Amino acid sequence: MAARAEFLNQNSGRREIVDLRTVSAHDLEPLLADEIEEWRRNLAWDFEPSAQLVRRYAGTNSLGGAALLVDGHVAGYAYAVVEEPRGIIGDVYVRPHLRDAGSEAKLFRALLSALAVTPRVSRMESQLMLVTPESAAVIARGGAEDPQVQLFARRLMIRDGVIPLPPTGTGAQDRYRFELWEDRSMHVAGAIIAAAYKDETDSKINSQYRSPGGARRFLTNIVEFPGCGTFHAAASFVAFDRQTGEPAGMVLSSFVAGDTGHISQLCVMPSSRGTGLGNALLRESASALYRAGARLVSLTVTESNTKAISIYEKADFQTIRTFFAYIWEA
Repeated sequence: MAARAEFLNQNSGRREIVDLRTVSAHDLEPLLADEIEEWRRNLAWDFEPSAQLVRRYAGTNSLGGAALLVDGHVAGYAYAVVEEPRGIIGDVYVRPHLRDAGSEAKLFRALLSALAVTPRVSRMESQLMLVTPESAAVIARGGAEDPQVQLFARRLMIRDGVIPLPPTGTGAQDRYRFELWEDRSMHVAGAIIAAAYKDETDSKINSQYRSPGGARRFLTNIVEFPGCGTFHAAASFVAFDRQTGEPAGMVLSSFVAGDTGHISQLCVMPSSRGTGLGNALLRESASALYRAGARLVSLTVTESNTKAISIYEKADFQTIRTFFAYIWEA
């Protein structure tokens, strides 16, 4: 996917970008070890399942992407997948002692340039929690010939289970009925997501939110794909209005490490906003994760969603990292 390109860095030797398919899984191993440790230390997230997928595809030379070589050694990598009409940059990572904004940006731009000329690809989406803000600024600037990228700030927030959950303070539990997640919940949840995110920033970030069918594909990835954590149905709920029987909101949760639960999706139908349902869903899911052994619970939220951030902060979630979603459209 990436052509060979060389550039110099005054502090750390000769650097070149090469096709990731020319790099063996064995040569990637020191880099993956660093990435696993950085996800664990900085994000409380077990990256090993994702690393296993990288090893598997790299071992068959079928992982499309780019690798950064420093004096001939693998120092970074990035990969992308195509889900027409989207191309998704799944990861950009450079080993900490060799990291700089220029190298992360070059890896990202190598993949974006390739996706931009890929037949039937008209959009790129990416969310990269470990890419530095300095690199994000370089990616945003680009060059005169580069595809232009939109950036949307997001937060990773985390809560320590030692702190008791505050009371909901609303009658949401009386107004809504909570049902545990089942396979048949997928259809209803897809409709909730499409309605909840209509005309919202999140639907600009993730185009799958724009239709019930797309939302169901997104939910399937959460439930089945190991890189999204281990889905935990006992902490996942769909809420229904007791009077009308209509779906009102949903929450989906996973374990992303042995003692870290993650709320991967929480949304409320427009007609149920302001009723305390979001707070009640948050509390219900977090409580179930703590009962299942979580010490920490994390979630991500778009910076512009100030109402959601306020709910999370009142529930003692703290922002530990700001990262960016990246969007390109033809």
